[in-house]
Amino acid sequence: MPDRGDADASPIIRVRGLINRFGAQTVHDGLDLDVVRGEILGVVGGSGSGKSVLMRSLIGLRTPDEGEIQVLGVDPRSDDPQDRLHLERSTGVLFQDGALFSSLTVGENVQVPLKEHHPELPESLRYELALLKVRLAGLPADALDKLPSQLSGGMRKRAALARSLALDPPLLFLDEPTAGLDPIGAAAFDRLIRTLQQALGLTVFLITHDLDTLYAICDRVAVIADRKVVAAAPLAEIERLDHPWIRDYFHGPRGRAAHAAAATAEDT
Repeated sequence: MPDRGDADASPIIRVRGLINRFGAQTVHDGLDLDVVRGEILGVVGGSGSGKSVLMRSLIGLRTPDEGEIQVLGVDPRSDDPQDRLHLERSTGVLFQDGALFSSLTVGENVQVPLKEHHPELPESLRYELALLKVRLAGLPADALDKLPSQLSGGMRKRAALARSLALDPPLLFLDEPTAGLDPIGAAAFDRLIRTLQQALGLTVFLITHDLDTLYAICDRVAVIADRKVVAAAPLAEIERLDHPWIRDYFHGPRGRAAHAAAATAEDT
């Protein structure tokens, strides 16, 4: 059984030599990555580069063809029930579409992990915990009794975030959390993630295409290209790298605009 002590200084996520194939197509070929405890790591790459495939490999929803993965000291492919239980209780996941149960209210959605992992809790306490998570996610209390279909896109994202926080996990996976949000809503969601990360001591693995998100809240950025992580560093270092995809992404019109906006925000 791995040592799961909080004093462990090793990376909270460690990937070595990861290979993922779909038939004849190789998505990852010898991918390496470390995620440091307490950071927000932004993961970027072109369409089809395998960002979501990587996340699914890390949370145990996909079995890679080759390679080594350690998440919180556990291999996500482990058959040990205690290992699986540890990962399920210690990781929260926000999928791109939220993946809320449409027939359940927001409060019932948030209580799903609590019922699964803490069935001994009385219903009243589960309700209070769900209310706490909903408020942490920036939703009003009356959202608790609404169905997902009664919420705006931004509110559904926050409801899904509340559910991902239900078990107080130290590690959070976010897949395109600002996709589909308007610029104001996206900026507000970014601020929420940074506030929660600092207040709760979270480590955040964040897949995004949103340059504003990268500049606003990410401590480091991992770039997936050529079927590998070609760089994982603070943005200032990434911007200086001479790689075709990095040049096009960070130094194109949208990249320059995001950089200028971030610089203006720092000056105000």
